Amino acid sequence: MIEKGKISAFQMGAMIYPSILATGIVTVPSITATYAKQDLWISPIWNCPIGLLMVFVVLQLHKLYPGENIIQYSVSIMGRFGGKTLGIFYLFFFLHNNSLILREYAEFIITTGLFKTPIIVVIAGMVLVCAFAVRGGVEVLARAALVFLPLFTIPLLMVSLMLLPDMEPRNILPIMGNGFLPSLKGAFFIVAWFGDLLYLSFLLPFLSDREKVGKWGTISVMAIILTMVVTNLASVLVLGGVTQQELYPVMNIVRYISLADFFEHVEAIIMAVWIVGVFVKFSFFYYALVLGTAQWLDLSDYKSIVLPLGFLQVICSIWVTPNLQYMGHYFSTTGAFYVPLIEIMIPLFLLFAALIRKKYKEKSPKSSNVR
Repeated sequence: MIEKGKISAFQMGAMIYPSILATGIVTVPSITATYAKQDLWISPIWNCPIGLLMVFVVLQLHKLYPGENIIQYSVSIMGRFGGKTLGIFYLFFFLHNNSLILREYAEFIITTGLFKTPIIVVIAGMVLVCAFAVRGGVEVLARAALVFLPLFTIPLLMVSLMLLPDMEPRNILPIMGNGFLPSLKGAFFIVAWFGDLLYLSFLLPFLSDREKVGKWGTISVMAIILTMVVTNLASVLVLGGVTQQELYPVMNIVRYISLADFFEHVEAIIMAVWIVGVFVKFSFFYYALVLGTAQWLDLSDYKSIVLPLGFLQVICSIWVTPNLQYMGHYFSTTGAFYVPLIEIMIPLFLLFAALIRKKYKEKSPKSSNVR
């Protein structure tokens, strides 16, 4: 086995929570408000079955092929040619997804703070820091996630509480005034974030307490949904009908915070939460790309390809989109269909194929004995 580290199911949850929410807390309110209007806070709730389904699918595939991730058990299920073909397809998807994360991170940092900093500097800086974490292995990533988890969650809770005086309850009325369809439509366009639970397959082989995977996987999904509901609700209660017009609604609502004319201008808190969350998310996804590539190439060690793949991600993040507006258009059009197909539908197909394969193998010895 290339990776010999071990982590706990709780550490797995600590990695998954910020990995899904890092980009979600900043962009999801605007995306959902475009379709759900004042019901944007309901949209994440509709995705609860999707999140739980992804945990179930990945866990069942792990039980059928313990010690393997999606790059490896694709070969076991589809044969060497079909599995290797699907594996390289997934690796290109991971590369594309990671490049989008990097570009989104850099655009946010430059738009909200480092206005004159070249985008390549922001991207390369994050990749370099994450490369050191990836080279350390899964244990280093898990421990870093545990350290940063309070720095990610506590500021969000504090911001929500400090915004209470500026919230207007009438902004969410009428609840489902146009039925449940608008909130359901908003949920469809954020389902891609829950599809990222596919990356769990790269952690399950290294768990020391696999019997707790279902528990912490479910807790993580519920925590993600609750956080999305709170951030969406805070956005609409403060901004009202202009939420969908804001590029980063959560960044804008924190500007309303003013306690005793002293504690204000706390935008840096959201920037810190974003940077911490993106570090955990990108490090984890970067690790999945590196580990999956090493396994696809049948290498004995993955550390030698960490920096080359990091350089490739920097280049691709510049090429992947010309500007922020094009990226937003991609997330609300092509990405809304393309990502769920790869992260949800294909794993479902693999599970279905694996169950059929298992059933066929169980029947084969019996039929041969009868003959």
